[in-house]
Amino acid sequence: MTGAHRRILVVEDDPETAGQLVEELTTSGYEVDLAANGREALSQGAARDYAVITIDRMLPDIDGITVMRQMRDDGIAVPFLIISALGEVDDRVRGLRAGGDDYLVKPFSFVELLARLEALGRRSETVAKETILRVGDLAVDLIARTASRGGRKIPLLPKEFQLLEYLARNEGRVVSRAMLLQHVWDLHFDPSTNIIDVYVGRVRRKVDDQQAYPLIHTIRGIGYCLRAPG
Repeated sequence: MTGAHRRILVVEDDPETAGQLVEELTTSGYEVDLAANGREALSQGAARDYAVITIDRMLPDIDGITVMRQMRDDGIAVPFLIISALGEVDDRVRGLRAGGDDYLVKPFSFVELLARLEALGRRSETVAKETILRVGDLAVDLIARTASRGGRKIPLLPKEFQLLEYLARNEGRVVSRAMLLQHVWDLHFDPSTNIIDVYVGRVRRKVDDQQAYPLIHTIRGIGYCLRAPG
């Protein structure tokens, strides 16, 4: 795993186990966040982009199975590594069918844990490259047809999503109004309409308002460009 894809969420309620996992994973070069219960896991899982989430089956408020199902229902596709003392075949099958991608039974070897995380992380990175366009902290999911910035979902109408997708596919390039009319609206001429400016304005407010830096830039007299700073 590389770059942003080295961040892991550890969901574990036992302080000693959680502390060991965080320390060893951090030493191994991962960025690690910790959730001590199901509610914290749901909150952090929706707010950040993780390479892998490790999750205990038995949590004090919401059990791990329910947490995974809720995240899957919310469209979060991050791989789950279930770490549990429940090691019977039925337990493993139930966990995998609920949305888990791998299952590790306690007690376990940390070397094996690392190997499983690396395998899941490679899968996560490959899938992300194929289905998600990223510009700075903006993520455009081509499968779910959703967008998020800094982990926060951006509510977009279908045509707004198409506009943002086209800008993201042309990251760093200046896109003219004529190009947008042709590729987003399937119009091959300019019918003296301000539809482009109206829609770009809507998308810009949703994407850039109250953010540390803008992503959508107006190139005066030409069109627009989606680019991250730097």
